[in-house]
Amino acid sequence: MSKKGKRHEPHEEHADESWLLPYSDLMTLLLALFITLFSMSSMDAAKFEQMAQALSAAFSGGSGVLNENAMAPTAGKVPNKDPQDSTASAAAAPSQDTSASSKQKLREQLKKQEQQDLENLKRKLDKYIKENGLKSQLTTKLNQSELSITISDNTLFASGQATVKTDSRKLAKSLSTILQEIPNYDVIVSGHTDNVPISNSRYTSNWNLSSDRALNFMQILLLNNNLDPRKFSAIGYGQYRPIASNDNNVGRAKNRRVEVAIVRKYVDNDVNPTLQSLTGNK
Repeated sequence: MSKKGKRHEPHEEHADESWLLPYSDLMTLLLALFITLFSMSSMDAAKFEQMAQALSAAFSGGSGVLNENAMAPTAGKVPNKDPQDSTASAAAAPSQDTSASSKQKLREQLKKQEQQDLENLKRKLDKYIKENGLKSQLTTKLNQSELSITISDNTLFASGQATVKTDSRKLAKSLSTILQEIPNYDVIVSGHTDNVPISNSRYTSNWNLSSDRALNFMQILLLNNNLDPRKFSAIGYGQYRPIASNDNNVGRAKNRRVEVAIVRKYVDNDVNPTLQSLTGNK
């Protein structure tokens, strides 16, 4: 009897399980997302932003799982601030106020001391003028910008000349001795004329004459080695800074003069009018 061939039962078809791989990957990513969201409440804004950027890059190449809106702080909540920052800010304001107040007090003290120094100097100058019978030739004036000493031109110079008279050198020497008591002040020596035109072999205008007179007198003052030349300057104003009318001889005589100005350092508006006039600023 022939052996019948065995028939093999057909194999049962197995279901396709290839979907398990992306499913497991998705579950892993969701788990990571939930862990991140859960821990978000205990993270500060800077760390959360760094994490969000890292996850966005990992999930989708840097785009959109966590967008900018998700990283914005929840409405109504204020980010925590370092209490030390607030304390430092609160301490800085009083410190700045104290510093400004201290500077103001120091300025007022220096201003008061300057006033006393200039008043003492004026008294010494007035005493010298009185003792030497020079009231008609020298005057002093203290105002908000300077202490000025005005010397008539006929005391120092011959008519139309800028060379200081020999007997007037003693006056310049005495004045320089008094000035050395205030070595830290700027001193401006200025020359002035009347409005009568001048034209001689040496000078063609009152500008030249007034400038040379100021310079020559300043140079005699600076023969005193106790004076600092860096503090001195000379300027000629010609006829353009009169102190009296040029319509008569008396007024013109007053306008022909040399002025020595000791300039204040501290004035109420912080800008010295004397320095303003020199620079042309208003």
